[in-house]
Amino acid sequence: MMNTVRELLKTKTTIIGIAVALLFQLLFSIIWMTGYEGMSDRVNELSIAVVNEDAQSGAVIAKQLSAGLPVHVETAADMASARERLDDRDIQMIVHIPADFTSLVAGRDTKASIQYVVNESNPAMIKSIMTSIASQVTAAANKQALTAGAKAVLSQGMPTEQAAAMSGQLSERVVSDIQSVNIVNGTNNQMAPMMMVTASFVGAMIMAQNLEVSMTAISARTGRWQRLGARIAITIPAAIIVSLVGTSLVMLLGGQVEQGFFALWGYQTLFVLTFMIVTQTLIMLLGTAGMLINTALLSVQLVSSGAMMPREMLSGFYFNLGSALPATYAIEGLMNLLFGGPGIGGDAAALLIIAAVMAFVMIGTTALRRDLASNAAAEPAGQTRSNTVPES
Repeated sequence: MMNTVRELLKTKTTIIGIAVALLFQLLFSIIWMTGYEGMSDRVNELSIAVVNEDAQSGAVIAKQLSAGLPVHVETAADMASARERLDDRDIQMIVHIPADFTSLVAGRDTKASIQYVVNESNPAMIKSIMTSIASQVTAAANKQALTAGAKAVLSQGMPTEQAAAMSGQLSERVVSDIQSVNIVNGTNNQMAPMMMVTASFVGAMIMAQNLEVSMTAISARTGRWQRLGARIAITIPAAIIVSLVGTSLVMLLGGQVEQGFFALWGYQTLFVLTFMIVTQTLIMLLGTAGMLINTALLSVQLVSSGAMMPREMLSGFYFNLGSALPATYAIEGLMNLLFGGPGIGGDAAALLIIAAVMAFVMIGTTALRRDLASNAAAEPAGQTRSNTVPES
């Protein structure tokens, strides 16, 4: 057996396999540990919009929110504009203080409510953070109402027993009314965008590697433009078929699809094709180094795409890097199609631009290469000329 082990260790493929396993550990550890470092310190990158319709207590609460919350607080003129920004993911929650807030707080038998609207078509962490912030806002409003009520009791000079009874009624004057838009039905659906993007990119990466091996095997008897044409003829139908299978499985397994089967299939075809073009171009251009870069891109995109954690809480480096990578737009478009949100036109355009740029690089790489077949044909011709020198 030891002889077999030694023989295996002498082969290049065994060493490469071990090196790749080590490389995965190295890349994922570095990228994930640096990508998610300090996320909790960047909660202030998240935003909420306050829509205040109450000129008395509501105005005071709205003013206090800016100083007392860990997130960025902005003011919206009305619910319609705030909901539009929420749908576009420009803000993460709306805080709505109704016009009758002060009168309800002051009433003896009534309670006022603050309405919170959260967009669930986001990473799950958004809802968790915003729910916590809603509790903070309601607690602060209750504290203010209790203080105002206590002052009113003291100013009336009531007997101790009556004052105690009224103070008990002041224990909770404000309640939370948390509403959600673009509701996500279950953790399986919440994780669906990440699953679809990860499966698509890994599949594209492995396909690119094997397709390059096949291209190398036939390079001596085919021209470079023939191989490029064949690559395109294989890649486009493969993207369509792979996406059809992926979309069908999501639907068959009970996946939530707000915009319908054909919209999801078409969009998955677009980002799968983009993934295939990107991974194939890198391997064509850089060879083995391209495979390593594809591996790094897999890890980077899982961190920077917003599939698991909010992109707003990433460091500037990973946020900007994610803006140049296709998985970011694949995730955003999938959230819109699966859960609801704005149109996917911008995301689709970004994917088309990335695919076009990488396709141009692929064509340029092909143009700069020489055919092995023509080189092989030229070599015997040269030998023939050298062997037919006239005798003196």
